[in-house]
Amino acid sequence: MPVFLAVAPLLLVIVLLASGRVSALAAGAAGLAATVLVVLATPPADTGLAPFMLHQVAVGGWLAWQVITIVIGGIFFYRCVRAREQADPRPVASPAAGGTRADLHRRLYFVCFLLGPFAEAVTGFGVGYIIALAMIVQLGMQGVPALVLGLYSQCLVPWGALAIGTILGAQIAGIPPTLLGASGALLQMPMHAAYLVLFWFFMRSAGKRLALRQCLDDVAWTALTTVAVWLAHDVVDVEIAGAAPLGVLVALRWLRDQRPDAAALRRAVHAALPYAVLTLALVLTRTVPPLQAALKALGAWQPLQGQPPFAPFYAPGFWLLLVGVATLLKARAAPGRVARETAVAAWRPSVVTLLFVVMAAFYVAAGMAAAIADALHGIAGPAAALAAPVFAAIGGFLTGSGAASNAMLMPMQTALAAEARIDPVWAAAVQNTVTANLTMLSPIRVSMGAAILSLAGGDSAVYRAAWKLALPPILVGVGAIGLLLAQR
Repeated sequence: MPVFLAVAPLLLVIVLLASGRVSALAAGAAGLAATVLVVLATPPADTGLAPFMLHQVAVGGWLAWQVITIVIGGIFFYRCVRAREQADPRPVASPAAGGTRADLHRRLYFVCFLLGPFAEAVTGFGVGYIIALAMIVQLGMQGVPALVLGLYSQCLVPWGALAIGTILGAQIAGIPPTLLGASGALLQMPMHAAYLVLFWFFMRSAGKRLALRQCLDDVAWTALTTVAVWLAHDVVDVEIAGAAPLGVLVALRWLRDQRPDAAALRRAVHAALPYAVLTLALVLTRTVPPLQAALKALGAWQPLQGQPPFAPFYAPGFWLLLVGVATLLKARAAPGRVARETAVAAWRPSVVTLLFVVMAAFYVAAGMAAAIADALHGIAGPAAALAAPVFAAIGGFLTGSGAASNAMLMPMQTALAAEARIDPVWAAAVQNTVTANLTMLSPIRVSMGAAILSLAGGDSAVYRAAWKLALPPILVGVGAIGLLLAQR
């Protein structure tokens, strides 16, 4: 296949998204249409065109469905929790309550590195950003500094929304999801260390005081967080490997900092109950072997040979829906309104996911990803693999979704790794981790925050301050690929 045809749909998507005038939905539709046209112009020689087209649509739709169930479940769960809070708005001791000005550093760290990422891990889709931003404003931060710190809620987003982007990327790359998650967790360690240094820089830039003792405390908790997430992959599946340790750390840190009395503790337990039940259910279904085996087998469906089966009672989306319904019933909230809100919020990311995943299926099966990798390798040799983190960064920035970016780019990245003869697991981990972390700077996230705070300077003021957050993932990604090339 001519390389200009293979790369054309990918470039089309990038140009449309970079223009700022086209949504991810429209760009995904255009990219899929262009991909189909290329396949029609260069039909496969070993099989009929119609069977080939139908099979790839089925493969892409099947992979997308497993992600879409989590998209719908996560949004539904969040809407149920919000309905519960509106029905029973009990006051809860928050990181913004009490204390002195000297405590600001400690509380901001808690919100940025623990509470926000935990909320994003359980629900996803920027919910952690909304929660973190509200807490940061309560702490007295405003404007651009508040928005930049709010972006830290996305700093563990490879495990956001129960790791749907990581799961999809692993399926496309043909790698066990938990192995991809564990590899990404190792890459996340130096990234997180750099994020911490930038956190201190942003604090100083905003005129806030730093204390050596608190900085050392930050280092200890950052190390504990990254190591806990990495080790969790040995115990639980990747879906919960971020949410479970973060949930425990959030609780421990809150107890240490707040030292609540009995009444405050009861209110906090009441507020956190849906999250605790969901996390416990997911942990149990993934750590108790008999239960795990039974749920994986119960109603499992595998209509396409060679593709992952779908076990409805084991899937995270089922538990999101189940705990959400229980939360609604307990709060006696209106289920119809929550269902409508979920439908309105979920249809767009669901369709975007479907379009990009089907596009990825065609890219792999039609040899388009391999053609691009061959061309890059022909130009730069094995060093062409050093471009992988840059592609990953562009994909995450433009789509604002690890799932969409992995669907768009993972086939090319794995083909590039094969051409360079480097470990495909680590190459996939670089793609997944870099692209996920760059979603924090996507126009989708930044525009949402600017709109919430009615920022006068708009998106450009945020980017002038926050662009440095792109450096840790890109530099770590380039360094990892460089090490892989050196070990060939």
